[in-house]
Amino acid sequence: MKIAVASGKGGTGKTFVSTNLFCTFRHRGLFTSLTDCDAETPNSLIFFRAKRVNQTVVSEYRPVIDASKCLFCGQCYEYCTYNAIFYLPALQKIKLLNDLCHGCGACSVACQYDAITDSQTSVGEVSSYEFADEEDGCLIEAKMNVGVYSPVPVIKSAIKIALQQNAEVMIFDAPPGTSCSFIQTVYPVDYVILVTEPTPFGLSDLKQAVETLRELNKEFGVVINRAGIGNKDVYHYLNEESITLIGEIPFDKSIASCYSKGEIVIDQLSSVRTIFENIADKLIQYGNRDN
Repeated sequence: MKIAVASGKGGTGKTFVSTNLFCTFRHRGLFTSLTDCDAETPNSLIFFRAKRVNQTVVSEYRPVIDASKCLFCGQCYEYCTYNAIFYLPALQKIKLLNDLCHGCGACSVACQYDAITDSQTSVGEVSSYEFADEEDGCLIEAKMNVGVYSPVPVIKSAIKIALQQNAEVMIFDAPPGTSCSFIQTVYPVDYVILVTEPTPFGLSDLKQAVETLRELNKEFGVVINRAGIGNKDVYHYLNEESITLIGEIPFDKSIASCYSKGEIVIDQLSSVRTIFENIADKLIQYGNRDN
């Protein structure tokens, strides 16, 4: 079963849910993988003692424009959907804007005068980790290079590596928000957990995430973190939209204390362990129904 843990905004507790759910399935003896797809700021690894067993450099196509060969016909400029080519024919100026280039290769196809050549540039890396003397889980971390415009190529590579593990349960910790990186992470999964909090901001961003997942025709449910703060608007929204509430995690200083120390909370607080056991039961029931 492939599960993405996502949120409409940062700071809702997405990584908290991902890491504790990962450990919940591992405690049940299931071979489980956790892939941190928040490639800009991955942090799942800080909660575990694991050794790196593999590292893959992720490269992306980049065109190289030779202005001395360019006839300034403008074909590459017109082919570029992302406006990544700076083109001033009157001044005989043409240049690739690396931050906007998505590596699609359209400009290379357009050029008929050999003014564009192919190259590869590193955009990030994917690291795989294993637990010492344990075979029931693995961690995969996507990390983009500083200054890279889009994390999508690194996320795609991390997901590909994760799928090769053939784990019984695969958990993908998605980037916050509903941008391309979010869509890339949730696209291959069977079920999405949206983590929110009962505040006006939490509800607003939850609605955006729900709309996106419905467009993608993805099954999803909601976990409310820090239950007890804010108001009941999130609960009313879930009821009105017939959205499944699969778990509530209370607003509790003891949870925050454990998490701030880099501890797995289910190993410290039995009440939280029970909550995640119930969430895992619901996910397994969904998986069995789907099969």
